[in-house]
Amino acid sequence: MSERKRIVIAGGCYNEVENIPELYARCCEVMKEFPQYDFEFLFSDNCSTDGTREVIRELAAKDKRVKAIFNSANFGHIRSPYNGFINAYGDAVINICTDLQDPPELIADMIREWENGSKVVIAVRNKTQCNPLMESVRNFYYYLLKKSSPHEDIIRGFTGFGLYDRVFMDSIRKFNEPYPYLRGLVSEIGFKRTELTFEQPARKHGITKNNFFTLYDMAMTGFVHHTKVPLRLAVFSGFVIAFLSLLSAVGYFIYKLCNWDNFQVGIAPLVIGLFFFSSVQLIFIGIVGEYIGAIWTQVKNKPLVIEEERINFD
Repeated sequence: MSERKRIVIAGGCYNEVENIPELYARCCEVMKEFPQYDFEFLFSDNCSTDGTREVIRELAAKDKRVKAIFNSANFGHIRSPYNGFINAYGDAVINICTDLQDPPELIADMIREWENGSKVVIAVRNKTQCNPLMESVRNFYYYLLKKSSPHEDIIRGFTGFGLYDRVFMDSIRKFNEPYPYLRGLVSEIGFKRTELTFEQPARKHGITKNNFFTLYDMAMTGFVHHTKVPLRLAVFSGFVIAFLSLLSAVGYFIYKLCNWDNFQVGIAPLVIGLFFFSSVQLIFIGIVGEYIGAIWTQVKNKPLVIEEERINFD
């Protein structure tokens, strides 16, 4: 008799005390449709301070299928969920956000597509009930990333929510990424993939943990991991600006020769040019700094997180 397959539902959390019980209940309800599979939860808590850990402990005490990893400190919005994701071992792993903006009911469709042979089944957001201005900014970001990475299969509207077969999980663990960009790794690793679309609901409980700095961090991580265009743009811009500056200098020189007594350059063009070139230099120094920072992170080779406690792993 063949061994029953196991599905692991993994999610990172930070201060989601109101969302965890509902997520657990809704996932359990979905899994009732698939009694042929064993399933379990893995919550990776990033040092919550609002009682999230206590809620997870209560669930784990009642249900041994609930596993947890508690970090010793807050290791950020990228490293902590990823650590939980790669520590989930099953025939399939479902990666989901614990804020309920990834609808658990979509898990049923993911499992059916997996049963039909897809090794990766991802959820792609085509609508959202969140801030429309922020969604426009996201769409523009994905457009830029796609245009600057023509050979990369960048998935617009994908946040990591999906089902991943064991073969994919075995492959992603071979990547020694201290600061991973999961959305890009899914495209890079490959395998047969199915995309499901959904409308993202508004956050039901609590407040978002994303702010300008976390969103900027994820955006730059995507660029650094998947394109060298910003670096090459700096080189091309240098050549173009140098050529235009030379033309301007020749033009001023000829005009001065033709109007020696009447033409005076004045201080305004010099000040404007100085501030313009200084701004361009600072922008591209910042871009180079992002790539150097990524190299620095790789060289340090720190662990993703330091774990304080594991629950129900025995």
